[in-house]
Amino acid sequence: MASREAAMSKTACVVGGTGFMASLLVELLLEKGYSVNTTVRDPGNEKKISPLLALQSLGNLKLFRADLTDEASLNDPIAGCDMVFHVATPINFASEDPENDMIKPAIEGVINVINASAKAGTVKRVILTSSAATITINQFDGKGLVMDEENWSDDEFLTSKKPPTWAYPVSKILAEKTAWKLARENNIDLVTIIPSLMAGPSLTAEIPPSISLATSLITGNEFLINQLKGMQMLSGSISLTHVEDVCRAHVFIAEKESASGRYICCAVNTSVCELAKFLKKRYPMYQIHTDFGEFPSEAKLIISSEKLIKEGFSFKYGIEEIYDQSVVYLKANGLLQN
Repeated sequence: MASREAAMSKTACVVGGTGFMASLLVELLLEKGYSVNTTVRDPGNEKKISPLLALQSLGNLKLFRADLTDEASLNDPIAGCDMVFHVATPINFASEDPENDMIKPAIEGVINVINASAKAGTVKRVILTSSAATITINQFDGKGLVMDEENWSDDEFLTSKKPPTWAYPVSKILAEKTAWKLARENNIDLVTIIPSLMAGPSLTAEIPPSISLATSLITGNEFLINQLKGMQMLSGSISLTHVEDVCRAHVFIAEKESASGRYICCAVNTSVCELAKFLKKRYPMYQIHTDFGEFPSEAKLIISSEKLIKEGFSFKYGIEEIYDQSVVYLKANGLLQN
């Protein structure tokens, strides 16, 4: 890992700084001594940018107005940077036109970030945040499957059958594949981090959807519990990682000169039923249901972080810490009683 002294001479750009993971990544980079440029869609939205403004006390942090679909707006924040973290992605599960609201802007955003990075001439590496949804959605039979970076989700199945939330994985698959093609054409050193569902505390003004989903068995939100079950049916498992470990993995891979290709970042592989039993035992004060009838009790696959671990990365948090910290966070935000 680079020393603080080495980091202090470097500038990182985080594209999409107001998000759950992105704001914590900005914090981590500042704490390590990096100068950080980050992009926000609306600098006038005080509620959204206030967590970032609070981080300016940690070091040299500059906010830039930029839009993923406007390449010119990305030139200034990326100019002079040593590394670019492309974290932003358009998400709108309620959209009636996901093709234009999610898929096209995700692809366009990747194209614009890679082009701006190539134009800058200073960028040593682009780190793209992908998703486990690019790996696990396949029509496999059986159990005990191990998925790694060689696997890709079946986008033809997704676009033809259109299961719930189909547009999100398609947007991530096509965006990452576009990034690899463009990086080769522009001689850009690209690595991708592929995180699973993230939980843990957040700096954001609003509760991130991924925390709400990951903790739905505790809060008893039936709509989100059904989404969690849908995730297992579509992806084959409920796979989780602490958001801080995802941020640490981004910086670790950015700094690791020998790193190349894709890296899965997943700490826990489980199922809805197994997770519910764990949570009921750990948090007996909450009404956590564990009877899901005929719903499959076991995950049919795991996603493996072996490649990331072999590079020298170690996860800081397991399932106990992920949920203990998420529960504390929900309590602090008035979403759980003590």
